Amino acid sequence: MRRALVAVLAGVAALLYVGNQSRWVAPPQTSPKLLAHRGVHQTFDTHDLRNDTCTAQRIHAPTHGLIENTLPSMRAAFEAGADWVEFDVHPTRDGQFAVFHDWTLECRTDGRGVVREHTLAELQALDVGHGYTADGGKTYPLRGQGVGLMPSLAQVLAAFPSQSFLIHMKSRDAAEGRLLARHLAALDAAALARLAVYGSDEPVVALKQALPAVRVAPRGALVQCLLRYEALGWSGHVPEACRGGLMLVPANVAPWLWGWPHRLQQRLEAAGTQLIVVGPYTGGDFNGGIDSAEALAALPTDYRGGLWTNRIEQIGPLVRQRTSN
Repeated sequence: MRRALVAVLAGVAALLYVGNQSRWVAPPQTSPKLLAHRGVHQTFDTHDLRNDTCTAQRIHAPTHGLIENTLPSMRAAFEAGADWVEFDVHPTRDGQFAVFHDWTLECRTDGRGVVREHTLAELQALDVGHGYTADGGKTYPLRGQGVGLMPSLAQVLAAFPSQSFLIHMKSRDAAEGRLLARHLAALDAAALARLAVYGSDEPVVALKQALPAVRVAPRGALVQCLLRYEALGWSGHVPEACRGGLMLVPANVAPWLWGWPHRLQQRLEAAGTQLIVVGPYTGGDFNGGIDSAEALAALPTDYRGGLWTNRIEQIGPLVRQRTSN
């Protein structure tokens, strides 16, 4: 009986293994979808980051003059091959949305105070390149070059009417989600389909309740999607947390997921979800992407899902070269 049980269990395990092999699924006949985090921007040292770290004060030596979350940085990202651009929003005192990363103004700009306590006009008068330095404050190479470059959400969508965006809400305020829903409700179905929104559960869930047509990825669902798929994906089941949104997968976790890469991508797409590989998980908050030739080379050569990158100007051309070979 014991030998028979072992044989049955071994047979079941073998069937599960074979049934979840990606080798039996042809790669999608598409190119990888590239998501440019913050557009083309000034990258920075990510070692020992904290929530209050001013990343503008630890940038790498600039190789270009572009500033994150601005229209020129987004335009450069699309020109480099981005399919999506990620940007951050904050509500303003007069009911608009400003596109800006930080909760407060002191790190990057010549302004002071909390972003949401200012009007859009006040924010757009600031220099968003004021605080960037690569040498500990000896020089500020972008100072004076970012005056008037903080866009509104409406300006971004008007400037790129046929492009796709991932919008990041930075707060835990449900009212912010409802306000964003009112702004997005004016879009037609095609425009809305090109957007996705992520962030803390409170605003993102409130947005989805007010505007069911928008694709969302609340932080809690992103975590639950990975955990539940790892537990149940052997069966081919896609958990509810993974449906109709995004699956962000650290590069060093991806090979352990059932059906990686093609069968997994096929299952997620059937559930209306975009698979996106991000940088390796190292135990802290996520900051990395597929940002180097080495990181890209570590992925299967026929991978055709999404890629999150902080260096679209480098990764875009590398992906084009890789997929054309």
